[in-house]
Amino acid sequence: MLRCCRAGAAIASRCAPGSLRGLHGPAMAKSKFEYVRDFEGDDTVLPNCWIVVRLDGRNFHRFSEQHEFKKPNDDRALQLMTKCAQTVMQELEDISIAYGQSDEYSFVFKKKSRWFKRRASKFMTHVVSQFSSSYVFYWKDYFKDQQLLYPPGFDGRIVLYPSNQNLKDYLSWRQADCHINNLYNTVFWMLVQRGGLTPVQAQERLQGTLAGDKNEILFSEFNINYNNEPLMYRKGTVLIWQKVNEVITKKIKLPKEEEEKEVEVTRTKTKVVPLHCDIIGDQFWEEYPEILAEDS
Repeated sequence: MLRCCRAGAAIASRCAPGSLRGLHGPAMAKSKFEYVRDFEGDDTVLPNCWIVVRLDGRNFHRFSEQHEFKKPNDDRALQLMTKCAQTVMQELEDISIAYGQSDEYSFVFKKKSRWFKRRASKFMTHVVSQFSSSYVFYWKDYFKDQQLLYPPGFDGRIVLYPSNQNLKDYLSWRQADCHINNLYNTVFWMLVQRGGLTPVQAQERLQGTLAGDKNEILFSEFNINYNNEPLMYRKGTVLIWQKVNEVITKKIKLPKEEEEKEVEVTRTKTKVVPLHCDIIGDQFWEEYPEILAEDS
């Protein structure tokens, strides 16, 4: 009788919900369909490389027209993009720096990042999905009088850069692209909005012109010095981590006091901060050496 009780107790123990082993053993955790996992490709990125995820708006020319973006630059749209990029960085803290302009943003993950086991698909999908959902979520905060007519789309790509200089050259390329595109768009829309030209005529007028020619058109015909245009338009937006002091109000109870009193407390917090500055020269990198530090 004692044996039966012990045997029953052993069986009950193996079948208990919290037990590590069941009656059927670990082999039953798999099925005959598990073989399909063998078709998954290994997309682990190379070690010791900067991982850059760049996303671009899909069909944003149409999207901006249907949502009546201001030309050549809409502060609401640019600030919304930056808010989404800040959200991405706050969620994925292994991002060292991000750079954005127009409808694109580049996110740079640390060389030694082990996030997602360095799987390329995970890096790209996490960034694009977080950015896209944030764009819809925060839309009303920036376009208060403009309804979102349909959800926007963003595509992404991932590129590896083995050296610090490669990475700096990549970011310089994106900022140079920002300058080239913004100068063209500024002149183009001045010719259309204030010069009375049609878009086709403005395009023909600018065909074959150099940067100096475009600056001359802006200054001589519209009294605009391009160098005085907002830095956000000309340089794009750089996002970095910085320690900032925040003043908060707390309620505390002082000794021998019956009621709580409100006092201001200063605390240091690391936040994602937007900058509008040159990143092609050496000054930026000398001012923020921690971005490229191996142990950052």
